Amino acid sequence: MLDWMKLGIKLYPNYINEGDVLDMGFLNFENAYLIGVVGAVVALLFAFIQSRKVMKFSEGNEKMQKIAASIRAGAGAYLKRQFKTVSIFFIAVTIILVVLAIFGLATPFIPVAFFLGGLLSQLSAFIGMRIATSANARTANAASESLNSGLKVAFASGTVLSFTVVGLALLDVSIWFLVLRFVFNLEPVYIAQNMVMFGVGVAAFALFARVGGGIFTKAADVGADLVGKVEAGIPEDDPRNPAVIADNVGDNVGDVAGMGADLYESYIKAMHAAIALGFAAFGFRGSEYIGIMWAAMFLPVGLFVAGMLSSVIGTFFIRTKENATQSDLLKTLRKGTYIAAALATLSAWPITRFVIGGEYWFGFFISILIGVLAGCLIAYFTEYFTSAHYKPTKKLAAAAETGAATIVIGGISLGMKSVVAPILIIVGGVVVSFLAASGTFSITSEIGSSSFALGLYGIGLSAIGMLSTLGITLACDAYGPVADNAGGIAEMAGLGAEVRERTDALDSIGNTTAATGKGFAIGSAALTSLGLVVSFVNIAARQVEAIGGGNLYERLSITNPAVLLGTFIGAMLIFVFSAMTMSAVQRAAMSIVHEVRRQFREITGLMEGTAEPDYKACVDLCTKSALREMVMPTILAVVAPILTGLILGVEAVVGLIAGATVVGFVVAIFMANAGGAWDNAKKYIESGEHGGKGSDAHKAAVIGDTVGDPFKDTSGPSLNTLFKFLTTVAITFVAIIVHWSIFG
Repeated sequence: MLDWMKLGIKLYPNYINEGDVLDMGFLNFENAYLIGVVGAVVALLFAFIQSRKVMKFSEGNEKMQKIAASIRAGAGAYLKRQFKTVSIFFIAVTIILVVLAIFGLATPFIPVAFFLGGLLSQLSAFIGMRIATSANARTANAASESLNSGLKVAFASGTVLSFTVVGLALLDVSIWFLVLRFVFNLEPVYIAQNMVMFGVGVAAFALFARVGGGIFTKAADVGADLVGKVEAGIPEDDPRNPAVIADNVGDNVGDVAGMGADLYESYIKAMHAAIALGFAAFGFRGSEYIGIMWAAMFLPVGLFVAGMLSSVIGTFFIRTKENATQSDLLKTLRKGTYIAAALATLSAWPITRFVIGGEYWFGFFISILIGVLAGCLIAYFTEYFTSAHYKPTKKLAAAAETGAATIVIGGISLGMKSVVAPILIIVGGVVVSFLAASGTFSITSEIGSSSFALGLYGIGLSAIGMLSTLGITLACDAYGPVADNAGGIAEMAGLGAEVRERTDALDSIGNTTAATGKGFAIGSAALTSLGLVVSFVNIAARQVEAIGGGNLYERLSITNPAVLLGTFIGAMLIFVFSAMTMSAVQRAAMSIVHEVRRQFREITGLMEGTAEPDYKACVDLCTKSALREMVMPTILAVVAPILTGLILGVEAVVGLIAGATVVGFVVAIFMANAGGAWDNAKKYIESGEHGGKGSDAHKAAVIGDTVGDPFKDTSGPSLNTLFKFLTTVAITFVAIIVHWSIFG
């Protein structure tokens, strides 16, 4: 039986001596994690202040308040029922992990970390959705005064979600480190291994939230568009459409709660991976490296605290003038984001020099800088391919003049072309950050004892750089659904045309920021996954060696049949998972289409506006469908790596993770960008181009947008959550895979 409490001594005989701590007088890099706790408190305090700021605005007239209350009730009911469904899964897995811990196949901390991680992730999603559903009517009412007022309310609500995510993640990682080190007095190797295993609860909820929220929002959206816009010929968000409330509810549960859970996972896993890689880079080199080892493990948290403060400063630059164009709105969001990125980069220089020092600090700083630049470049190219201000989406809108088929073909082509830039950016970023951190591509049998480990730590720091300003980048994304809801409320409440113009302007930019947010999430997931894969290989290699299984590193060649078969299985999983989630949207949307048609047919006076539709029926249908359909894709993600490992061995699991990450990254970008372009092409036509609303081109664009809905809001954004989740499951159950594999 494997004794996890002795793992550090047993498998790493040359690990750092326990008593050798870098003495800096007032601070050492073990207790420096208290800075993370302070940073977390600052982030949560800022989120609270922003929430009070939002709540000071009026919700408008009685009708607006009634509509907002219906959206809030629907979103709350869905999230409550989702939590109940997820709780069953969490309780079952927690029990399994406790049993594994009893038999020495998991650390005793894993069950607690699994449950608490999922709980904090759910809390961040709930807070974000709660403020979003409180800000929608307030945004619409503020937009009746000025465009800048509407922007202030919507963006402030986005900051509540983003800084809650940042604050809770910093708190989670910092407290766990302090507990493991000072309460349980664990060795550094054991801290590093535990940290990288602590993300499974966060990953599980992120997958549930992304899949469930995506199914809900797109089922309602597709149903509302197909029957309302195409068949009945009524405007978007028309109060006569029975699915309109469900559509607005979906914006919150999918694009606020789902996105928040997704990026919470990326943020916290980036810290986990970088901490583990920081130990691997210096923890094998003898006692003279004790100081830099603890420093390397702390640096990710210090950088995230600095990035959080930079994001706070960046938010104060997001404002616009009343006669602003959509281009002006985009510029102000860019300005705030770029200022935050610049400040985070500038602060990384002294932080890295102070924390690391010596010969390595400058190379690590370059790795961080590369991550920041890569994030900005991915956002730019995503915007280029999805915004109606640029040629690709304008050409896509023109394709609608010849029918739905041509715009669908054009959108697929656009999505495929759009993957080139992000892939090259990530590849280039990985190479530069790896080499800058003193890495070499000469791999020895002991990854941790070579300069290869330094390069891997550089890649981990690159992911930290990309995610360091999540406080403002996620806020720019999360404000979009609030603006979308505000437009719906303005339409349903019969506010003036100028109000709808302002909310439409905010919503259109929100679509672009949502697309760039998805690209950002996918890119950061790719970098984070690299670190997680290396952590899995290192942990598995030590366990294989401990049971006399030889050197795992030497068996990870692509020519090894097990590795190659695992790669095929991983690639296949991406398509099976995408098919399952898209079919789920199809089935759920069909039920909404039938329900909306029934109400149009059976409720007398509905089309004339003298009777009210049954909004609750559509909300209930979406809720039941989403909760039912999200279970099987999640089970697939849990079972696949474990079953593959038990049959083909740990080598096949490495191949599975690699195949899923590479293919998932490409397919996720393709889907997100194609869907975003279809959506903005439709809005470009609605602005008056190519015949405007009601034209044949508009009807074709609606079909294109409908096809793109599950691409960009269900399957696409779920994939980056999937390939991170597969790696996390493999890490958590690595002992079972190593000990009980049939052919491995």
